[in-house]
Amino acid sequence: MQSKLPNVGTTIFTKMALLAKKHSAINLAQGFPEFGMPEFLQERLAAHTKLGRNQYAPSPGLPILQEQIAALVERCYQNTVNPSESVTITSGATEALFVAIQAFVEQGDEVIVFDPAYDSYAPAIKLAGGKSIHIALRSPNFKIDWDEVRSKVSKKTSVIMLNTPHNPCGSVIDENDLKELKDIVLKNGLILISDEVYEHIIFDNKKHLSINTDPELFEHSVVLSSFGKTFHCTGWKMGYCVAPKELTTEFRKVHQFVTFSSFTPAQFALAEMLEQYPEHISALGAFYQDKRDVLVNALQTTSFKPLPCYGSYFLNVDYSAVSDKNDIEFSEILTEEFGVATIPISVFYDKAPNDKILRLCFAKNENTLLQATEKLAQL
Repeated sequence: MQSKLPNVGTTIFTKMALLAKKHSAINLAQGFPEFGMPEFLQERLAAHTKLGRNQYAPSPGLPILQEQIAALVERCYQNTVNPSESVTITSGATEALFVAIQAFVEQGDEVIVFDPAYDSYAPAIKLAGGKSIHIALRSPNFKIDWDEVRSKVSKKTSVIMLNTPHNPCGSVIDENDLKELKDIVLKNGLILISDEVYEHIIFDNKKHLSINTDPELFEHSVVLSSFGKTFHCTGWKMGYCVAPKELTTEFRKVHQFVTFSSFTPAQFALAEMLEQYPEHISALGAFYQDKRDVLVNALQTTSFKPLPCYGSYFLNVDYSAVSDKNDIEFSEILTEEFGVATIPISVFYDKAPNDKILRLCFAKNENTLLQATEKLAQL
């Protein structure tokens, strides 16, 4: 049998998590919060389960949740969408990404991907019969070179993949980026898949420029979001897609044959959370900025150099003053010998630069971050 994904093996997240467990290392590798989700959400999940709301939800999602998401989009981005026509609930943002790629990438299409990129992009593109056209973002700022993007657009290009705030870089797009992106998408008749799962986790008075903020560009886009990131419940695997009616129709054609529908009691609970506790989302940036600052300040006692981070819950650090080993080897040494698990960012590139950079997750309790940096200070 010939593999459809011959170059795909176990993900770096699984490898580093297993290595961390084996060596009892502090796990700053995998991107999940160490702390619990809101108590209200826990209570409402249990309540809806006991009420018997445990059967299939409608494939696009429960209307009450679609309505709350539409209200959130309007409140945050001043984009008015029809809940039933433009909002689809998915089993996590990774499902939404897979569905969007299968819906809009055809055999022989080219898809522009900015590296370092989330590791599900390229395999999904390949399974759709497409080809990833990789454009490398360079440290320390990881800004997009729009002239390079224009040079890579061809008659075969169908889709651009965007991620902002960016994982693993912590970068965010600005007004000029949005203008350049819009120009390229509209002039070439492209579809934009915008991965915005960290949309509410943004720092230093930066503004998240969602594709939802530009009505004309939105008409050519699908915007993907994650409840797991927003409410600290990554294990629920709950996400959603917001797109204009025409694109939503195509998205749902695939979605119905992937998961059909998503975790019903969680949909009820999330709808109530969005309605009754909107302040959770508005406070999320400050909540995570405090954690970022704890980690950045603690790293001043080490030889690791923090790189700019304006969003997400990941911080990149330059370790060139510590070791000349490549990032995969060095991340293994850190885990096995010093008890701190991280992620080497070279694994997110098609052709990685020779950078000495590791990704650290700071969605952790303060003591965990301080204990980790104490160990890093030994190098």
